[in-house]
Amino acid sequence: MPILQHGIPQKLSRNSLARASKASRSTRHLFTQSTPAQRTPIRTGLYTTAFVLSAGVFAVYYFDARSALHRYILTPILRNAFDVETGHKIAVKALKSGLAPRDPVGDDERLKSRIWGEAVSNPIGLAAGFDKDGEAIDGLFDLGFSWVEIGSVTPNPQPGNPRPRMFRLDEDNAVINRYGFPSQGHSSVLSRIRARIPNFFSRPPERAALREGAVLAVNLGKNKESPADSIDDFVSGVRAFGPFADVLVVNVSSPNTPGLRGLQNRDVLEKLLAGVTKARDDLEPSVLTSRKPKIVLKIAPDLEESQIIDMAEVIRNSKIDGVIVSNTTIQRPKTLINSNKTEMGGLSGPPVKPFSLKALQSLRANLPASIPLIGCGGIVTGKDALDYAKAGATMVQVYTGFGYDGVGACRRIKDQLIDELKKEGRTWEQVVNEAVEKLSWTEPEPVKKGEASIKQLIEEAEELKSMLDKLGDRMET
Repeated sequence: MPILQHGIPQKLSRNSLARASKASRSTRHLFTQSTPAQRTPIRTGLYTTAFVLSAGVFAVYYFDARSALHRYILTPILRNAFDVETGHKIAVKALKSGLAPRDPVGDDERLKSRIWGEAVSNPIGLAAGFDKDGEAIDGLFDLGFSWVEIGSVTPNPQPGNPRPRMFRLDEDNAVINRYGFPSQGHSSVLSRIRARIPNFFSRPPERAALREGAVLAVNLGKNKESPADSIDDFVSGVRAFGPFADVLVVNVSSPNTPGLRGLQNRDVLEKLLAGVTKARDDLEPSVLTSRKPKIVLKIAPDLEESQIIDMAEVIRNSKIDGVIVSNTTIQRPKTLINSNKTEMGGLSGPPVKPFSLKALQSLRANLPASIPLIGCGGIVTGKDALDYAKAGATMVQVYTGFGYDGVGACRRIKDQLIDELKKEGRTWEQVVNEAVEKLSWTEPEPVKKGEASIKQLIEEAEELKSMLDKLGDRMET
């Protein structure tokens, strides 16, 4: 409708329209953006380069297991944001994914060792319990471990004990677990091991680890419903995994399976070792490595001295290849601080080291040098590892320290161990060889005929003399 029809003067209306138009333009400038400056190819290139460099630096930092990012940020977040078992599962999945960090440093010559005459690049292994179902074998080797042990694996799948079943003792850097051998069973784990084997090799692998200077071990467990004194589950494990493992570990030391530790008793142990070594000897050489696996026994740290002596005699008379000393302990040192110390289960971490080291020393004194010992229990530093070497352990294994310290734990222990060896001016192999030669059991020299009777007469004469002296003293009083 024309403005003049409302009685508004034409000049006034024109001025009003001009002011309104100016105000509108001001508003647009205040609340809307002007057309952005055109991005030049040079500017785009600089932004792209900065982004690529930043991403590259982060990737290098992330994929290096030594990075503080893992030790002080990611690992604590994982530990505090989730319950202990969930955090454990996430860590396994991450290592399985192929996107996990790696140890980028080659092993120092001082760390080289030999077990069963075979070279290993370093003496630091990972104990069973972390990768129970063989999901992250290669991810764990990438962290620098020379021995990766999966399991325990039971013949049939079983869920293990009810949750919660794993407890952190943060102030003690320890863990108590009562997992009870949760396992997906032989078939599932075996399929994973076979899946990692390439279809074609440039040359046949010397080891089932598929890596030079490394060992793949499978820890064999026992189903909960199996008869307590039966060895069938272990024999079944030898037959199933023998062709695909460098080492098979017979685990009779977990405190969380009823009756399992009873297999450490002399009579049952003789039957067990005879059964598993016969099953191994009956295997055809592996189509993968052209070898048969070594058989290793894993024992508890809670054995009495007399039990260790009996066990050592059984081992000497068997065809067993080595012993891992030891598993978790049911003992509770008075030094424990965390309230979870009252939980049932096996204790691992630094508090178990004195028990494990003592058991290893006792066993070393009762076994010949030809049977190597692998030390396990409370190893979190290079000095801890060296303490086991000086007690006669050929290699060592870590577990709880790895959980607390993160993916860089293996590299840090190796670096610390190198420093310790430099101080002593020796290599790992020199320390081990010296200890094993000095501390190992040796076969007593056979007594020649006639010497036994003379020795016996001397002992009887000394005993008679002692009795006469005591009788004389009584008569004088």
